[in-house]
Amino acid sequence: MVIVSRTPYRVSFFGGGTDYPDYYLEHGGKVLAAAINKYCYLSVRRLPPFFHHRHRIVYSQTELVNSIDEIQHPSVRETMRYRGIDYGISVHHDGDMPAHSGMGSSSAFTVGLLNSFHALENQMISKRDLARSAIHIEQVLIGESVGSQDQTLSAHGGLNLVDFMPNGEIVVSPVIMKPEVLQAFEGRLLLVFTGHSRNASEIAAEQLRALPGKLQAMDELKALVDQAMALFTVHEPDLDAFGPLLNRTWQIKRELSSRITTPEIDAIHQAALRNGALGGKLLGAGGGGCMLFYVRREDRERLIKALHGYLVIPFRFDFDGSRIIVYDPNYPAEA
Repeated sequence: MVIVSRTPYRVSFFGGGTDYPDYYLEHGGKVLAAAINKYCYLSVRRLPPFFHHRHRIVYSQTELVNSIDEIQHPSVRETMRYRGIDYGISVHHDGDMPAHSGMGSSSAFTVGLLNSFHALENQMISKRDLARSAIHIEQVLIGESVGSQDQTLSAHGGLNLVDFMPNGEIVVSPVIMKPEVLQAFEGRLLLVFTGHSRNASEIAAEQLRALPGKLQAMDELKALVDQAMALFTVHEPDLDAFGPLLNRTWQIKRELSSRITTPEIDAIHQAALRNGALGGKLLGAGGGGCMLFYVRREDRERLIKALHGYLVIPFRFDFDGSRIIVYDPNYPAEA
């Protein structure tokens, strides 16, 4: 049997940071974010017993090992333990974006792997359970300093308001708008890769240590979610007000850690504002990865030219979430 899963990455607009359990289990959190059509692909199958190794894991490196304990990739190791895998496994990863891009690539991997393992055992899993299990693996079993929005968006897909409740519940509410408004909104977003990656977990851990003294900033980040949602719920949405809100959330995020930004990131942001962007922010925990800008269509080409040294990544929203795109129970016959 061979399984191929496709799991989307995400862009986070507002509320990032309030999705960490350290905050939302006491204060409640919320984010406005979207899954996009850039994906983590995983090919998974049982490994036949003809090799000198029991497990084969291929990503930026190749692991050929005989026990789960030997696996270096933390998500593969802990997801196999979580699922009680007691047979040989082959996992091949291919992604549309590099690691540490600020778009939830690690969580997309975990969500896709969980989905694939369920399919490999002829099971289906709900999007809710898929997200919750991935959160448990990353936060508890691996012990990473990660929030809960990445797994949720990768599992569910869509443009969503996500509420993180103090009782631990996660409520996903799709943002509903007219097709022409959605198309206009998508067309005014510009994604730019800075060319630098960073360890999100390390930066997030620093922010969490400083959390007790930053509650006012966190509360304001959360309030911006409601302000952004208000733009979409009026009869004639003022989409251009979205840009300044992005700038405000970026200003607040910069206060949370000395490692959020760099001189180069600040220079990119300022160049964008001088060349038509109405607002922008860095995605993810900070330090590198991708930046997101809001720009009117008539200013889009001017902005792209101004950022000529950086890669612009076209995208649209994804509304499917993590999917099994190949399920072939007959290939090959199990040994």
